[in-house]
Amino acid sequence: MAEVTLNTSTFTLDGDGYLADHTTWTEEFARDIAAQEGIEKLTDAHWNVINFMRSDYTEKGAVPTIRRLKKSGGIATKDLYALFPDGPAKKAARIAGLPMPKGCV
Repeated sequence: MAEVTLNTSTFTLDGDGYLADHTTWTEEFARDIAAQEGIEKLTDAHWNVINFMRSDYTEKGAVPTIRRLKKSGGIATKDLYALFPDGPAKKAARIAGLPMPKGCV
Protein backbone atom coordinates (compact mmCIF):
# COMPACT_ATOMS: atom_id res chain seq x y z
CA MET A 1 0.00 0.00 0.00
CA ALA A 2 1.17 3.46 -0.85
CA GLU A 3 0.86 6.66 1.09
CA VAL A 4 0.15 10.15 -0.14
CA THR A 5 0.67 13.33 1.85
CA LEU A 6 -1.71 16.15 1.00
CA ASN A 7 -0.91 19.38 2.79
CA THR A 8 -0.30 18.15 6.35
CA SER A 9 -2.25 14.87 6.31
CA THR A 10 -1.01 11.47 5.17
CA PHE A 11 -3.44 8.95 3.66
CA THR A 12 -2.95 5.28 2.85
CA LEU A 13 -3.95 4.23 -0.66
CA ASP A 14 -4.73 0.75 -1.94
CA GLY A 15 -2.98 -0.83 -4.91
CA ASP A 16 -5.30 0.96 -7.35
CA GLY A 17 -4.64 4.42 -5.88
CA TYR A 18 -7.93 4.68 -3.96
CA LEU A 19 -8.20 5.59 -0.29
CA ALA A 20 -7.63 2.40 1.71
CA ASP A 21 -9.93 3.42 4.59
CA HIS A 22 -12.91 5.53 3.58
CA THR A 23 -13.36 6.71 7.18
CA THR A 24 -10.13 8.74 6.95
CA TRP A 25 -11.57 10.83 4.08
CA THR A 26 -11.83 14.60 4.46
CA GLU A 27 -13.18 17.36 2.24
CA GLU A 28 -9.61 18.61 1.93
CA PHE A 29 -8.62 15.17 0.58
CA ALA A 30 -11.44 15.45 -1.97
CA ARG A 31 -10.32 18.89 -3.15
CA ASP A 32 -6.68 17.79 -3.47
CA ILE A 33 -7.49 14.56 -5.34
CA ALA A 34 -9.92 16.44 -7.59
CA ALA A 35 -7.13 18.85 -8.53
CA GLN A 36 -4.88 15.87 -9.34
CA GLU A 37 -7.70 14.53 -11.54
CA GLY A 38 -7.91 17.84 -13.43
CA ILE A 39 -10.94 19.25 -11.60
CA GLU A 40 -9.79 22.61 -10.30
CA LYS A 41 -12.87 23.49 -8.25
CA LEU A 42 -15.52 21.21 -6.80
CA THR A 43 -18.90 22.83 -7.40
CA ASP A 44 -22.16 22.15 -5.59
CA ALA A 45 -23.00 19.65 -8.34
CA HIS A 46 -19.73 17.78 -7.66
CA TRP A 47 -20.45 17.74 -3.92
CA ASN A 48 -23.96 16.40 -4.56
CA VAL A 49 -22.46 13.41 -6.38
CA ILE A 50 -19.70 12.92 -3.80
CA ASN A 51 -22.08 13.11 -0.85
CA PHE A 52 -24.59 10.78 -2.51
CA MET A 53 -21.84 8.26 -3.24
CA ARG A 54 -20.51 8.34 0.33
CA SER A 55 -23.99 8.04 1.81
CA ASP A 56 -24.99 5.23 -0.55
CA TYR A 57 -21.74 3.38 0.14
CA THR A 58 -22.34 3.60 3.89
CA GLU A 59 -25.90 2.34 3.47
CA LYS A 60 -25.37 -0.37 0.82
CA GLY A 61 -21.73 -1.36 1.31
CA ALA A 62 -20.95 -0.98 -2.40
CA VAL A 63 -19.78 1.94 -4.50
CA PRO A 64 -22.71 3.12 -6.63
CA THR A 65 -22.45 2.54 -10.36
CA ILE A 66 -23.26 5.15 -12.98
CA ARG A 67 -26.62 3.48 -13.38
CA ARG A 68 -27.35 3.84 -9.64
CA LEU A 69 -26.16 7.45 -9.63
CA LYS A 70 -28.58 8.13 -12.45
CA LYS A 71 -31.53 6.20 -11.04
CA SER A 72 -31.29 6.81 -7.28
CA GLY A 73 -29.10 9.89 -7.23
CA GLY A 74 -31.09 11.68 -9.90
CA ILE A 75 -27.99 12.66 -11.87
CA ALA A 76 -28.12 12.40 -15.65
CA THR A 77 -25.34 10.38 -17.28
CA LYS A 78 -24.30 13.31 -19.48
CA ASP A 79 -23.99 15.47 -16.35
CA LEU A 80 -21.79 12.86 -14.66
CA TYR A 81 -19.46 12.87 -17.66
CA ALA A 82 -19.40 16.67 -17.66
CA LEU A 83 -18.54 16.79 -13.95
CA PHE A 84 -16.09 13.85 -13.91
CA PRO A 85 -14.67 13.46 -17.45
CA ASP A 86 -12.95 10.27 -18.60
CA GLY A 87 -14.70 7.77 -16.34
CA PRO A 88 -17.07 9.40 -13.88
CA ALA A 89 -17.65 6.40 -11.60
CA LYS A 90 -13.95 5.76 -11.03
CA LYS A 91 -13.00 9.42 -10.76
CA ALA A 92 -15.89 10.34 -8.46
CA ALA A 93 -15.23 7.31 -6.24
CA ARG A 94 -11.57 8.25 -5.91
CA ILE A 95 -12.45 11.83 -4.97
CA ALA A 96 -15.12 10.57 -2.55
CA GLY A 97 -12.54 8.38 -0.81
CA LEU A 98 -14.25 5.14 -1.80
CA PRO A 99 -12.90 1.92 -3.35
CA MET A 100 -12.80 1.46 -7.12
CA PRO A 101 -16.31 0.58 -8.28
CA LYS A 102 -16.88 -3.07 -9.15
CA GLY A 103 -16.81 -3.72 -12.87
CA CYS A 104 -14.36 -0.88 -13.56
CA VAL A 105 -11.15 -1.99 -15.22
